[in-house]
Amino acid sequence: MRVLVTGATGFVGRHLVAHLAAAGDEVTISEAEICDPESLEADFLQGRPDTVYHLAAQADVQASFIEPATTLRVNVEGTSNVLEAAQRAGAGRVVVISSADVYGRVEPASLPVDETAAMRPVTPYGASKAAAEMVCVQAGLGRGLDVIRARAFNHLGPGQSDRFVAAALASRVAANERTGSEVVRVGNLHARRDFTDVRDVVRAYRLLATNGAAGEAYNVCSGAARGISGLAEALIARARRPMRLATDGELLRPVDVSEVRGDPSKLRDATGWRPEILLEQTLDDLLDYWRCRTAESLDPRRGTGTGAESELPSRGDSQ
Repeated sequence: MRVLVTGATGFVGRHLVAHLAAAGDEVTISEAEICDPESLEADFLQGRPDTVYHLAAQADVQASFIEPATTLRVNVEGTSNVLEAAQRAGAGRVVVISSADVYGRVEPASLPVDETAAMRPVTPYGASKAAAEMVCVQAGLGRGLDVIRARAFNHLGPGQSDRFVAAALASRVAANERTGSEVVRVGNLHARRDFTDVRDVVRAYRLLATNGAAGEAYNVCSGAARGISGLAEALIARARRPMRLATDGELLRPVDVSEVRGDPSKLRDATGWRPEILLEQTLDDLLDYWRCRTAESLDPRRGTGTGAESELPSRGDSQ
């Protein structure tokens, strides 16, 4: 199968490309800015994909509060451009990566949240993803384009940017091991999130491309919520020297949801997907990655490049 991936150089994108190639797909990477429709269309027409995976986005929730208009432009206008390019290139299906942030704050009695829940985003990022989903719905109903929306919950794994909570904690532990510091700065430890290993997540994306129903939205999640405090404690328990957690007010978000937990039943029923990688293994791999990254950044003979630097917002990936 010929596939094209936007956001292929980001955290999830690199794992997805590796998984698609291992599955035997012929993979094309679009390097065009998604807010540049002419360049984007040229990539699509050259690749002539059967399936498109759209991961490119402004994915930083914190940054979305600072630049909400940019976040909306990249995530909404960019998605519209991708759908237009896909249709012009004759793509049979587009898998658009959305986010659990579209649900916003869900009452505890309504957890785990399923795909029938209303979209009530509380962050500019969540609002941009909700709007992008409406663009997808319109493309399906109004133009007959086969679009699937994958609502990704929190995921983590080796290669993740330290803009995200688990990787940020792992990077601080790895740095402390080198510097001798005992303090690991943290934000809101009371939040609970639904975590899945990125390698399981990209398996779900490909299964949706082959077995999902056109026009539908699917939660990609484990169905279990874990506290950030437990995640932080698990990481410092793996440290090679004693460490302690300390709350830093600068790491707190203007708006934070207390618990996020999704219902993966619809995805499981459609594809048979279940998470396979235990969180303990994911944390080991994530911390080892940041130990290597930290060692390289401190070695003047090797420089700082490990391939994990953030991409430009319209090329990076969301989750």
